[in-house]
Amino acid sequence: MELWASARRSKVIDVRGLLGVLVILYTVGVESRKSVKWDYFEYAASSCRAHSASISDFGGVGDGKTANTKAFQAAIDHLSQFSSQGGSILYVPPGRWLTGSFNLTSYFTLYLDKDAVLLASQDESAYPLIEPLPSYGRGRDADGARYSSLIFGNNLTDVIITGANGTIDGQGELWWTKFRAGELKYTRPYLIEIMFSTKIQISNLTLMNSPSWNVHPVYCSNVVVQGLTILAPVKSPNTDGINPDSCTNTRIEDCYIVSGDDCVAVKSGWDEYGISFGMPTKQLVIRRLTCISPTSAVIALGSEMSGGIEDVRAEDITAIDSESGVRIKTAVGRGGYVKGIYVRGMTLKTMKWVFWMTGNYGSHPDNNYDPNAIPVIQNINYRDVVAENVTMAARLEGIAGDPFTGICMSNVTIGLAQNSKKLQWNCTDVAGITSEVNPKPCDLLPDQGPGKIGACNFPEDSLPVENMAVQTCSFFWRHHW
Repeated sequence: MELWASARRSKVIDVRGLLGVLVILYTVGVESRKSVKWDYFEYAASSCRAHSASISDFGGVGDGKTANTKAFQAAIDHLSQFSSQGGSILYVPPGRWLTGSFNLTSYFTLYLDKDAVLLASQDESAYPLIEPLPSYGRGRDADGARYSSLIFGNNLTDVIITGANGTIDGQGELWWTKFRAGELKYTRPYLIEIMFSTKIQISNLTLMNSPSWNVHPVYCSNVVVQGLTILAPVKSPNTDGINPDSCTNTRIEDCYIVSGDDCVAVKSGWDEYGISFGMPTKQLVIRRLTCISPTSAVIALGSEMSGGIEDVRAEDITAIDSESGVRIKTAVGRGGYVKGIYVRGMTLKTMKWVFWMTGNYGSHPDNNYDPNAIPVIQNINYRDVVAENVTMAARLEGIAGDPFTGICMSNVTIGLAQNSKKLQWNCTDVAGITSEVNPKPCDLLPDQGPGKIGACNFPEDSLPVENMAVQTCSFFWRHHW
C-alpha cells in the first residue's frame, strides 16, 4: 500500500479524474493482477504534511489481538526524519489496533480512519514509568513515578492527533478495578498527554474508557482541542475529559463529554510544587461544550491551581444531569490565584448546584505545604444563565479572613426541582454583586437592580488562539486485495 500526501485544496471532480488515471496506469501491466483501490481523504488541520505512511507498512495488524506498540513506534521514528522536510502523517486504517504507550514526534500528524480503533493495552508493562510532573511533586494516584500515557509527547512542535471520528478506547475497566482496590503502585496512564510543547491540535476523535484523565496538555502553548466525543461510565474514577494544565493560549470547542469526573478541569500545579514551578494557565477559551457528569463539574477551576489561573472565557455551555456548572476548587496551602474568569451563556438541566465555590477542598500532595499560602480568588463573572430542575442555586464558601471577591452574576434564571433545598443560597466569606438573578441571592451578593444587567461584561477582544488558521489537507491511500 502507499500514501500520497498533499497540502493543496482539491475539488472532488478533479480528484475523481486523477484517481481514474492513477488506477489505469497502475493496473495495466501489473503481473500480480491484484485489484487496487485508491481512497482519498480530506481533513482540517493547522498544518498539512508532505510525507506519509500507514501503520500497516510497519507490520501493524489490526485484528484486536496483535500488539502493535513496536509498529507504532517504528513508524513514528521513521517519519521523524521528515520533520524539516514538510513533516509527515501516519495513517491508521480500518481495524482494531492493540497498542501500549508510544511517543510522538514534531511536525507530525496521527490520523485515524473512521473505522479505526486504537485499543489500549491492559498490560501494565506496556506503559513505561516516567517521572512525576514537576508542578505536582508526585503522582496523582500514588507517590513517585507514573505510567506514561497511551499517546505521549514531550518537547514537541506542531503535533496533530485527528481523524474522521476514529476511536481511541482506553479499556479502562481493569485499571478502575485495580485503583479502587488499592492495587496500583503508580499513577494510571492517561489517553493523551503532551508536555512542554507548542502548536498542538487534537480533534475529530472519539475517546472512551480512559484509565484516568482523557486529554492532558501540560506546560504547552497554542493548543486547540476540537470536535471530541469523550465517553466514560459516570461512576468511573477520575475520568476527566480535558485538563489544560499550566498552558497558555488554549481553545476547547465543540466537544461532547460524558464523564465520571469533571468534563473540563483547568489546573496549574499542586501546593508547594505548583507555587515553585510557577506556570499559570491563562488565555483559555472554552465554547460549545456539552457535558454530562452527575458527580462533578462541567468546568472546574482547580483544585490544583497553585501556579495560577487567569483569563478564562467560557460560553455556550450546555450541561445535563451534572453536579455543578463552573466550579472553583481550592484550599489553604494552594497559594496561586483564580482571577479574570468570564462565563456567558450556560444552559443547565438537572443540576445539584448552579454555582459552587469551595475554599476548603483539601487533598494535599504531602504535609509540607505552606499553611500561609492562601489562594486569591477574584473577578469571577457569570451572565446569561438558564437552569432547570435544580436542587440548590449556590454553595459559595470562601476562606475565613480571605474572602473570594469580585463575584458578579447577572441575568440568571434558576428553576427549582421538586426536592429542592429550602435554603437556596449558602454564602460564607464571599463578596460581589448580582443583577436580575432569581431566586434572590444571598445578602453577600446584593442585587444592584435591573439597570446593572451589563455589570458582568464578557471581554470583547479576541485571544490569539481564536485566530489560529486551519487549512484543508488531503492524502491518498492505495491498498489492494
